[in-house]
Amino acid sequence: MAAKLPDNIYQSLHEGKVLPAHPLALNADGTLNEEYQRQLTRYYLAAGAGGVAVGVHTTQFEIRQPEHNLFETVLKLAGEELDKIGNNNAIRIAGICGPTAQALKEAEIAVKYGYHIGLLSLGALKNASEDELIDHVKQVAAVIPVFGFYLQPAVGGRLLSYQFWRRFADIPGVYAIKIAAFNRYQTLDAVRGTIESDRRDEIALYTGNDDNIVADLLTPFRFAKNGKEYTKYFTGGLLGHWAVWTHAAVKLLAQIKEARTQKTNQDTLLQTGVAVTDMNAALFDVANHFHGCIPGIHEVLHRQGLLPSVRCLNPKEVLSPGQAEELERVMKAYPQLTDDAFVRNFIAG
Repeated sequence: MAAKLPDNIYQSLHEGKVLPAHPLALNADGTLNEEYQRQLTRYYLAAGAGGVAVGVHTTQFEIRQPEHNLFETVLKLAGEELDKIGNNNAIRIAGICGPTAQALKEAEIAVKYGYHIGLLSLGALKNASEDELIDHVKQVAAVIPVFGFYLQPAVGGRLLSYQFWRRFADIPGVYAIKIAAFNRYQTLDAVRGTIESDRRDEIALYTGNDDNIVADLLTPFRFAKNGKEYTKYFTGGLLGHWAVWTHAAVKLLAQIKEARTQKTNQDTLLQTGVAVTDMNAALFDVANHFHGCIPGIHEVLHRQGLLPSVRCLNPKEVLSPGQAEELERVMKAYPQLTDDAFVRNFIAG
């Protein structure tokens, strides 16, 4: 029996939301700063995000290492802040990864702290067959509803075929898929596999392609099955990019939704999409194969006063040479896509 998603959360997912991937607030010595960790959660909801994803890649996979042991802590802190905010429609997403035994344990922890759905990474199962992967997903879906996750290999994911996604979409308990392949061909494999499932209308597609956010959200994806054509959109985004400048991202998603409905301003928004991708190249350190993707997020949040330092759990994970200058360039070039003034007012209370 698959776990069931609450009706209001199901509706929120299908409406399409800005879902930031929640970073980790560390002091310069690498210890957790609970005050800033809680403040980040409040910032995202104040900025208009539809929920948060905690314990995911942006939170740093190292939180699971025994020497840090922070996975349960970060889920608990974000859950407590969401309880205080009292927005019952805020989607609580927990990152879940590892072999089946670990994934099931993490799913149980997520349920314990009131999380609605698990973003299930399959990167740790690099040698598993697709049959084994499907069985893994079914076991997790019996504990917590599943948010599928196509994570690009450059940051720990594995390649997954159209056939896999076609079978994946048929699994009861799968309610959404985040596609972060950073690749058009692989993105189409996952979208087509979903559309060709009879469960297509039950599954919300979310872009995780930080290199192609606006185009993903504007595009009608159409595929035929048994002579009938079906269309799906990416309804929203679950993105590391949206861990920063979140208030601006909420405005942008609203503009995209209006453009999809009214069939207007799409050229202007596609031009905006080029700017967003330019910003993401600096933020995620594309020039250095994503080495500085998490430090880039930390740098922006630290400058805004939302993080106490830029420290990662791995002290070798730092900004790449020239990355800070690239961040300066894009922030000056596209101030309309930043939210410094909003953050100042938020911190001031």
